[in-house]
Amino acid sequence: MDTSQASTSQASTGTHVLGPVDQIPLGEGRAFAVDGEQVAVFRLRDGSLRALGAVCPHRGGPIADGTIDNEVVICPLHQRAFELATGCSTTGTDPLRAYRVGTDGDRNLVLKTDPV
Repeated sequence: MDTSQASTSQASTGTHVLGPVDQIPLGEGRAFAVDGEQVAVFRLRDGSLRALGAVCPHRGGPIADGTIDNEVVICPLHQRAFELATGCSTTGTDPLRAYRVGTDGDRNLVLKTDPV
């Protein structure tokens, strides 16, 4: 698992620049350390982005390494599924935290950690 360090230059506003969007291939996820937490950022095949807590609450599986489609990610350890938009489990496990994520004018990933 590739765990990158997020910039904390804007941490007081809850905004974190994670680096170029192209570091995440289409259809995959990557884990980033943000404010002492692990966050999984996914780049869907249509180019849209989603971000969730990166540790499965079932047994600590690496969510960023899970299989994704446009709606869910499946934990690679025990096949627990989570909605990419909300973090809610579709298989009865506790939910993951969902984050807002997008890109800036330079095509860098920008993660928001402040409450929605």
